[in-house]
Amino acid sequence: MGVLPVPAEVRAILLDIEGTTTPIAFVQETLFPYIKDNVKEYLRTHWEEEECQRDVGLLRKQAQEDSSLDGAVPIPLESGSGEEGLERVIQAVVDNVHWQMSLDRKTTALKQLQGHMWRAAYATGHVKGEIFEDVVPAIRKWREAGMKVYIYSSGSIEAQKLLFGYSTEGDILELFDGHFDTKIGPKVESESYRRIAASIGCATNNILFLTDVPREANAAEEADTHVAVVIRPGNAGLTDDEKSYYSLISSFTELFLPSST
Repeated sequence: MGVLPVPAEVRAILLDIEGTTTPIAFVQETLFPYIKDNVKEYLRTHWEEEECQRDVGLLRKQAQEDSSLDGAVPIPLESGSGEEGLERVIQAVVDNVHWQMSLDRKTTALKQLQGHMWRAAYATGHVKGEIFEDVVPAIRKWREAGMKVYIYSSGSIEAQKLLFGYSTEGDILELFDGHFDTKIGPKVESESYRRIAASIGCATNNILFLTDVPREANAAEEADTHVAVVIRPGNAGLTDDEKSYYSLISSFTELFLPSST
C-alpha cells in the first residue's frame, strides 16, 4: 500500500460504510445485536403508530415473496383484537427479522425497520456511530480540493444519516453531498453504479468507489467506475489474486488527489 494517486478525471468519491468508514465490529457487535435484543419491545411500544404499521406491512410483503425459501417465516394478518392474537403477530415479525438477519439479508423492509429502531437508539444516546480516525480529516481535505463525497451502503439512507449525525466525531453530515442505499440497486450489480452516476450528474469514470468488498468493487469496475479496496482491522481477508489485482489502501490518508488548481 502507501500512496494511491486518484485519477485526474475523478470528481466524486463514493464511500461504503461498514469496513470502510466504520469498523465492522461496530455494526456486528453493537448495531445488529441492538436490533435482535430490542425488536420485540420496540414493536410492542410502537405497534399502534402509523410508521410501525408501514414497517410491518413491508416485512409481511417481503415474507410473502420469501415464502419458497428454506426457513422463511410468514407474518400473519392480525385477527380480532385479542392480546393473544397481537402477541402471535408480533412474535412472527420478531422471528422473521431474526431469520433475515441470520442470513445477512439486505431487504429494504428489514433495513427500514432497523433504521427506525436505530433512530430511537441514537436519539436517546444508547448508540453512537463509530468512525475511523482518518476519515473526517481526509474527507475535509477532499472537499477543500473540490471533490464531492457520497455514501453508498446497504443500510438505509436514514440509518446512514443517524450513524454520521450521532457519531463519535459529532454531527458530520455536512461532509456528505448525498446518500444512496439499496433502493438505487444492489451494491454487487454494475447497473447500480450507472444509476448513481446519473443521479450525481457525471460519468461513471468520474467516480472513485471505496469499499472493503471485492464483489462490490468488481461490480463498480464493470460500470467503468474507479475502485480501491480498503483494508481495515476486522475486515475479511483478501485472496492473493484480489490483493494483486485491486488498488489497496489501509487509510483514507493514502489517497493522493491531483492538484485542484
